[in-house]
Amino acid sequence: MPERVFLRGLTSERYGLAEQRRLQHGAPRVRREGFVVGHGVTTAGYEGIGAESWAEWLVGPGDDPFYTQSLQVHTVDLAPGGKNEGHGHQNEALFYVFDGTGYDIHDGERYDWEAGDAMVVHADSVHQHFNTDAAREVHGIIFKAKALWLFLGLWQQARSGPLEDADRYGPRTDWSRLWTPGAAAKRKVVKRSATRWEDTRDGRVRVIVSGAQPDIRIASVDLVEQEIAPGARSAKHWHMADEVLYVESGRGESRQWDVAAEIADRYYAHVAKEPGTWEFEQGNVVYIPQNTVHQHVNTGREPLRLLSGQNRLFKLLGYDTVVYPE
Repeated sequence: MPERVFLRGLTSERYGLAEQRRLQHGAPRVRREGFVVGHGVTTAGYEGIGAESWAEWLVGPGDDPFYTQSLQVHTVDLAPGGKNEGHGHQNEALFYVFDGTGYDIHDGERYDWEAGDAMVVHADSVHQHFNTDAAREVHGIIFKAKALWLFLGLWQQARSGPLEDADRYGPRTDWSRLWTPGAAAKRKVVKRSATRWEDTRDGRVRVIVSGAQPDIRIASVDLVEQEIAPGARSAKHWHMADEVLYVESGRGESRQWDVAAEIADRYYAHVAKEPGTWEFEQGNVVYIPQNTVHQHVNTGREPLRLLSGQNRLFKLLGYDTVVYPE
């Protein structure tokens, strides 16, 4: 059984990494399907699923061709009245609920959620998802910047269970003593009713989680829902962060203009004269590489709805501007 890829390395025989960029640009920008874990499917390194839950891994560092490790994305499905396995990892995760009702248990505390809500799995959390409806499944999706934690050496993750080699260590002490003061008081569930749709140049947009909401207990992922009317398109725009979009409904095409860097007396950007175009439909994932000008077009007869995730670290590193060339 192949090992799971948690984090990819980056190697080159030359200082310039242009070949890595060419490989990334050569990969298709739309993923039609991932791979399923659960339903009796056993895959190395994917604990925490359980007999009453399954998942489809959509984007991650094990992709071939390789997309990104700034974000990992997978769906979550719970059987009627079912649950997944309790487990813990040091990285944050954001669980968005498409439909159904249920609750999470995080570190012994209960948090209820329903369709349209987003549930924050905070860093260093032991957590488990539960479906409260005995008649229907729950469907959701997870966005996380897991590779960031792994790159920093924050590797302590496992299913719930006893401490190995317990006789080598002293008594329990509270892990949360290491957290930033006040972190535990922040919001964990972002209710749909607490967000609102706004008309923008990119269509109707609903900000679910962003850095402008410091009272929400997540620091690594931004999540936005976007709706584009039939025959309409988003504005052509450009940002440094790469982006993963899950197509909730509708169909369309993604137009993407790659950007080359001229490194002379300073950095200069050169935008491709013609875009690449990729068609997509409901259930697909659209990928926007870092530093790419892009635009989405609704080619169907119903509203196009997209769920867009970005790694917030780009903004914290100083790339927090969106440029509209037109």
